[in-house]
Amino acid sequence: MRKRAAALCGAAVVMAGTFTAVPAEASAPSTANSVHAAKLTWKNCATDTYPTLQCASLKVPLDHRRPQGRQITLALSRVPHTAKTYQGPLLVNPGGPGGSGLTLAGFVASALPKKVAAQYDVIGFDPRGVGASKPALDCRPGHFDPVRPDSLPASLAIEKANLDRARSFAAACGKKYGDVLPYINTTSAVRDMDAIRRALGAKKINYFGYSYGTYLGAVYAKFFPERVRRLVLDSVVDPTDVWYEANLNQDLAFNDRHRAFLAWVARHDSAYRLGTDPEKVEAKWYAMRAALAKKPAGGTVGASELEDTFLPGGYYNGYWPSLAEAFAAWVNDKNPEPLVEAYDDFGAVDASGDNGYSVYTSVQCRDAGWPRDWRQWRKDNWAVYEKAPFMTWNNAWYNAPCAFWPTDSLRPVNVANGKLPPVLLFQATGDAATPYEGAVTAHRLLARSSLVVEEGGGNHGITLSGNACLDEHLAAYLTDGTVPRGYGAADAVCEALPDPEPAASAEGASKKAEGTSSKAESASAKGSTLHGLLGFRG
Repeated sequence: MRKRAAALCGAAVVMAGTFTAVPAEASAPSTANSVHAAKLTWKNCATDTYPTLQCASLKVPLDHRRPQGRQITLALSRVPHTAKTYQGPLLVNPGGPGGSGLTLAGFVASALPKKVAAQYDVIGFDPRGVGASKPALDCRPGHFDPVRPDSLPASLAIEKANLDRARSFAAACGKKYGDVLPYINTTSAVRDMDAIRRALGAKKINYFGYSYGTYLGAVYAKFFPERVRRLVLDSVVDPTDVWYEANLNQDLAFNDRHRAFLAWVARHDSAYRLGTDPEKVEAKWYAMRAALAKKPAGGTVGASELEDTFLPGGYYNGYWPSLAEAFAAWVNDKNPEPLVEAYDDFGAVDASGDNGYSVYTSVQCRDAGWPRDWRQWRKDNWAVYEKAPFMTWNNAWYNAPCAFWPTDSLRPVNVANGKLPPVLLFQATGDAATPYEGAVTAHRLLARSSLVVEEGGGNHGITLSGNACLDEHLAAYLTDGTVPRGYGAADAVCEALPDPEPAASAEGASKKAEGTSSKAESASAKGSTLHGLLGFRG
């Protein structure tokens, strides 16, 4: 989770604290499982943006096979239902792994149609190890402080420097959290979710997950199919290639998305003066990268930091105007300040980001097998780099601690499931973080699922971000379980929103400050808020 996401989540994370917690509803049905469940006591943790937000905490076993053993604490949030018609808890997760879900509950409750949101208790939670949950992992503070070695291992010395960083991070995690790491994984997290269900006094849960949150939801549904009422998965992880192959596939998709950004810059040459030929614009970007590898902008933005800064543009095109302005200022005016500002906004990692990365590596390295022979990584990543140079090596080093991880790895969960009620999937055809083919695979594995496709879209996390067509399908499903039924890979198709205009970031911010609320500006605001909450890297 990057700095931008952490800032938006911070208020709720701080307020969640160590509150204890009551049955969510006095009238909620009790079950044999919930008789001995911990009780939740909700306390006010409202923010200016989310004035009805409440927070609580829940103790769960570190090892669910030993329920009376060591306990850890999960931080929860809630926006309570207000309608007479109550449809139960709606758990939400922003992905990661490592993303905080506390503020997401407030966002989802406010972004859904009021009549729909009013029927649910929208429940956010920080998964084990994350944010306000305890213990919160922070293996090696400052791991991403600038200036890092160039991500491109063009020499043995550069490769060694990056390998030393990855190895030392894995060692630091093992030294600080050796007793915890075996239990930081997806299967433990889904058992935590079921403990949340019991504490809420609910026979079944509704679930809404983005990105990695789709895998979390699919695994929960595999373990507890009888406890799933409704299941929404947005920007769907391919459950058959977690996690090593998934990252290599991401590299190809992010390269395509980065080139789409550069082509957009070329189309707006009048604004950015970088040329009308996308190939030449791309050459200027890589020339900028080469120059920054030798002399970092402002002493902080080297080649690796530049990649970190532009990676969020692969997740959300609403960032394109700001990124293009920084790119143009450096190339045309030799002005590094906008680039440094863009790095601070999009690329820099703070303490919350250190926590998110610690959980990300802990979950991914434990969830599934990774090559332990670095020669395999070298071979695979150079092969992909030849086709997709934008972020292949940056992503390799991001995940490289898994080559040295101090725990062994589990086997991925086969999420194939014919026992669920209708499930609703959302996917953009050009999504780089979770490529389209993964959603098609999940659609096939989840027997009663329906897939809604955003045709021509490239953003990651597409519902509740301004596309009315997508949101109508979501609202219908959450209202009464209605899903579209079509033929072929997709059951319904929505047209993507148009790409932003160059002035969107500056003029849009000004108009919002003045209280202007056109449809386009409303969509942009929703998209920016959502993608800030989702963070980056899944």
